[in-house]
Amino acid sequence: MTITVLKPGALSQLQDLGRYGYQRFGVQVGGAMDEWAHRFANALVGNDGDEATLEITLTGPSLRFDRQATIAVCGADLSPRVDGAGGSQALPHGRPVLVEADSQLRFGSRVAGARAYLAVRGGFDVPLVMGSRSTYIRGGFGGFDGRALRKDDVLRIGAAPGNAASDHVAENDASRRAALTMTVLSTPIIAPVPEVTPVQTVRIMAGRHWDLFTPQAHRLLVDSTFRIGVQSDRMGYRLEGPVLERETVSEMISEPVTFGTIQIPPDGMPIILMADRQTAGGYPKIASVAAVDLRILAQMVPSQLMRFELVSLADAQRIYLAREREYSHVKQLLEAHWR
Repeated sequence: MTITVLKPGALSQLQDLGRYGYQRFGVQVGGAMDEWAHRFANALVGNDGDEATLEITLTGPSLRFDRQATIAVCGADLSPRVDGAGGSQALPHGRPVLVEADSQLRFGSRVAGARAYLAVRGGFDVPLVMGSRSTYIRGGFGGFDGRALRKDDVLRIGAAPGNAASDHVAENDASRRAALTMTVLSTPIIAPVPEVTPVQTVRIMAGRHWDLFTPQAHRLLVDSTFRIGVQSDRMGYRLEGPVLERETVSEMISEPVTFGTIQIPPDGMPIILMADRQTAGGYPKIASVAAVDLRILAQMVPSQLMRFELVSLADAQRIYLAREREYSHVKQLLEAHWR
């Protein structure tokens, strides 16, 4: 089975959970910006393990399916529709859908969020590079030829796991099936995108270098409103707001960084490191974003406003584990559906 790219969209690239184990060689982890949406999209179509999904940013692609396929879209609402013999139908978010051969999936205007994730049952058949199918565009490797999709690219889809009856629509009459465009399969509904408020609250924990900053910097960090700057991407979000000053300025030895690390460069403006972050950094780390809120950041766009709420490590862990229990519960229901 193949999918042909009719229009590539602004930035459509294959991502999984990232490339771990190679940071000591300077290789970035990468992976999906919104891990939650990526994982649920895969679970909805019954994929085993961490298959790659197509991360679609702001403006989506148009794709043609050469054969019948089970797909799901989670994350941002970019107005997806399926066009086929039965006409044009809106694609529901957070539900698996069976699309017919020669159907076209296209995306329209952005309603909410920044990144949508398309999963296809069987996964995208691209080579593993250092144990991952994630695309790293700056390095030119992983995913589909190490780059974002282009017009006329052809994506191969792997074999679907198992041989579940759920792969097929109950209706077997050929003449009636020919008139179908898509069929929504009955499974638990997954929320499409986290709600982003006009001034979004993002939870953080004090970082390794918290004490290097002035008391005023601590107050400004949690009492001020910051704006995501236009120079923001998968590598990092540059924030605009008050200057955060250190008690003393001195050179620092570079240290490992992670997804959500908040660094303060010499100009005093915070940078939140994102999925394509570097492996190490020499700027002081004032705080880290709680892992549970990284998906919220992933769905924000430049010019959106945020405030930080300081929480303890124990609270951040408790919230994270509660979310993972929710995921595990729904995933078990989905696995039962596909057995």
